[in-house]
Amino acid sequence: QAQLVESGGGLVQAGGSLRLSCAASGRTFSSYIMGWFRQAPGKEREFLAAIDWSGRRTHYADSVKGRFTISVNTAGNTVYLQQNNLKPEDTADYYCAAAATGFLSSKPKDYGYWGQGTQVSVSS
Repeated sequence: QAQLVESGGGLVQAGGSLRLSCAASGRTFSSYIMGWFRQAPGKEREFLAAIDWSGRRTHYADSVKGRFTISVNTAGNTVYLQQNNLKPEDTADYYCAAAATGFLSSKPKDYGYWGQGTQVSVSS
């Protein structure tokens, strides 16, 4: 059974850093695009970043460009989201997802597999 499991969320002060991890298992995701999204209470799910498993192609939302970095550990079937200079408005549930599109989609509807999410809270 295909599974994506996020970890690494928590409570951090503004200006701090976190590294979120997404462990992929249960099927071969090597041909999939991996993405990170977040959803704050009362808001729509927001695209953050996407990457292919070679790590050579990446795409970021303007809102996190320069602060967040997406990367992959192919051997470990793990995708990461390094978050630096966190702000209170980054507070949300963060989700890892996989898409069979072949291109770096920013649309949630293109992603067929989703993790359960990990919570990030940033205090001011």
